[in-house]
Amino acid sequence: MNHTWFILSLLLYVGVFPYGFSKNVSRPAIVKVGAIFTFNSTIGRVAKIAMEEAMKDVNSNSSILPGTILNLTMQDSNCSGFFGMVEALEFMETDTVAIIGPQSSVVAHIISHVANELKVPLLSFGATDPTLSSLQFPFFVRTTQSDLYEMTAVADIVDYYGWKAVIAIFIDDDFGRNGMLALEDKLAERRCRISYKAGISPGSGVNRGNIMDLLIKVALMESRIIVLHVNPDSGFLVLSVAQYLGMMGNGYVWIATDWLSYFLDSAAPLPLENTDSMQGVLVLRQHTPESDRKRAFFSRWKKLTGGSLGLHSYGLYAYDSVWLLAHALEAFFEQGGVISFSNDSRLHSLGGGNLHLEAMSIFDDGNLLLQSILQSNLVGLTGPIKFNSDRSLILPAYDIINVIGTGSRRIGYWSNYSGLSVVPPETLYERPPNRSSTNQKLYSVIWPGETLTKPRGWVFPNNGKLLRIGVPNRASYREFVSKIQGTENFKGFCIDVFTAAVSLLPYAVPYQFIPFGDGHKNPSYTELVHSITTGQFDAAVGDITIVTNRTKIVDFTQPFAASGLVVVAPFKKLNSGAWAFLRPFNARMWTITACFFLVIGIVVWILEHRINDEFRGPPKRQLITILWFSLSTMFFAHRENTVSTLGRMVLIIWLFVVLIINSSYTASLTSILTVQQLSSPIKGIESLKEGDEPIGYQVGSFAEHYLEELGISKSRLVELESPEAYAKALQNGPKKGGVAAIVDELPYIELFLSSQCKYRVVGQEFTKSGWGFVSICFPGAFLTRI
Repeated sequence: MNHTWFILSLLLYVGVFPYGFSKNVSRPAIVKVGAIFTFNSTIGRVAKIAMEEAMKDVNSNSSILPGTILNLTMQDSNCSGFFGMVEALEFMETDTVAIIGPQSSVVAHIISHVANELKVPLLSFGATDPTLSSLQFPFFVRTTQSDLYEMTAVADIVDYYGWKAVIAIFIDDDFGRNGMLALEDKLAERRCRISYKAGISPGSGVNRGNIMDLLIKVALMESRIIVLHVNPDSGFLVLSVAQYLGMMGNGYVWIATDWLSYFLDSAAPLPLENTDSMQGVLVLRQHTPESDRKRAFFSRWKKLTGGSLGLHSYGLYAYDSVWLLAHALEAFFEQGGVISFSNDSRLHSLGGGNLHLEAMSIFDDGNLLLQSILQSNLVGLTGPIKFNSDRSLILPAYDIINVIGTGSRRIGYWSNYSGLSVVPPETLYERPPNRSSTNQKLYSVIWPGETLTKPRGWVFPNNGKLLRIGVPNRASYREFVSKIQGTENFKGFCIDVFTAAVSLLPYAVPYQFIPFGDGHKNPSYTELVHSITTGQFDAAVGDITIVTNRTKIVDFTQPFAASGLVVVAPFKKLNSGAWAFLRPFNARMWTITACFFLVIGIVVWILEHRINDEFRGPPKRQLITILWFSLSTMFFAHRENTVSTLGRMVLIIWLFVVLIINSSYTASLTSILTVQQLSSPIKGIESLKEGDEPIGYQVGSFAEHYLEELGISKSRLVELESPEAYAKALQNGPKKGGVAAIVDELPYIELFLSSQCKYRVVGQEFTKSGWGFVSICFPGAFLTRI
């Protein structure tokens, strides 16, 4: 027993105590952490105080990093990629395990390369460029929300109000350009687009004149929805010039990304010099859920700053970044991580001279600390801090704010979980996700110009650009639409409908008709519709049928003419003739009627012959009586009396049936002798499907594709160009190289039959559709009013 205890004690000593001992030894007394951001900026002024307070809280908390002091050294990058890189290299000379920052996406792109090489995690609370999350920058960890989600929120707002195109004004650097690319992708998913992009130089050389030149171009565009993705300095200059040019009035919509919200939060109430230039603007702000910790920190913040500096969301993310790193370091040490650095032989081979590149070293366990950061799961002032597979924070959400007067009003929320809502995202997380259009809601907005009426979102441009309307240049059925020879004008029924509708609109519609087709052959209407999606035309006017596959790629007006496919076939007249009296009934009907007469005679004889002397006698006589009685009832001339009750009941019912048969026969015979009878072997589309005879259709019509979908072989389909070709093909018939029938739309057939009496519509109209005008995106918005 004593030996057993000795062995167990030895195992515990060797296996457990050394581990615990080594774990304590691996914890240094001081852990060096760097911070790079711009001190004198709207974000930097708040972030500096927030990180200092976070460092105090971490170092005073005995439950995390016991016995270890977190030493945070801050450097001012002045929003310069060059200075940011130099400062990052300086940190690498002092055994820094991680860098918090930078706030600028431009600086983050440069420093990330340094972090990758020296395996030092980079925790940025302000760099929102979506491309920083790519595999190119594995050591970059974003501790705030990506602009990918912010642009999704903007796209959802645009789609919610039914707008189709926006103008993007952005700062022309990595932050602005990549944000616009994300917005463009998200708008495209909702069948919207950026119609014009206007970049602003990121340097300090931008003046009021540059902005005025830019906004004058914007004012000449069609769209009135403007997305402003810039920095505060450029943003307020843009809004000020826009007010001067009258672009903050009725009809305009301004959507500002979170650059404006963090300025408003840090400088509330609004500065008087900026108030008038931002009335009615919609602003996005990173959503942080309410909590007791957050409210307590806000109270503490007011005491720290004396109310001179407001706390915005980036300050909260900066505070949480310090705590995130502290928890990650705790997990790092728990896993046996050791803070040690080694020289990079590649730097020695460069011969840096006075640069002292050899002083920089690689963090040996940098990958382990990176994994500890990405596997973190805690709750901070900004809510849950946890990363998904894309290394982005989970549950991204934004507040949607409307600037009014000297303050702002929240009109709703956006979350990646359920889209737009007036309910806080935290409440929706407890329910199943619902992104249906009926579930998307926002409160009312006071738009620029102090109006509650939703702006239309577009106007016709003032730069002389005409709406390009494609018109089919037909070779046949020119009564519907045709080009006037020697001019660029068109005429016809469809053109008359269009011009009459446009004349009823409350605003001018500048447009020009552009012919589609050579006029020698009917153009393909499917190609005409596709040319709108490619930008060749803004809209199309003509006898364009509304069919399912076209509605998936373009918008149609309400139908202005009913249309549907019908079958036209030749017919022949049926002469009366000497045997016309047999035609009211077919052979089967005659046979059944004769059988019924005979059966009724036998039934009455069975019921009467025992008690009625008129149904008695020799067999021959009784047989004649049965035949005579049954046939004479046809003319109600039977002479034999019925005496039995059952016999009289049968006779009454039978006489009623005879009356019906006589009436039907008389009516049918009268019709045959007085009305011209027409006959065709084709009864409709079903009989065409069952046969193998050729079928004609109009060139350019969708009828060809539709007949193929019905299972009719393409080899049976014959292309015909004009009404004259219709008549000739039907007259020749299948045996002489013609067709058995023609399938076309009802308006064309009605016009064809108005001058052709040898043919007729057989069967029923087997599709229901109509003609409409075509448009896509906002240029066709006026067509919807038609």
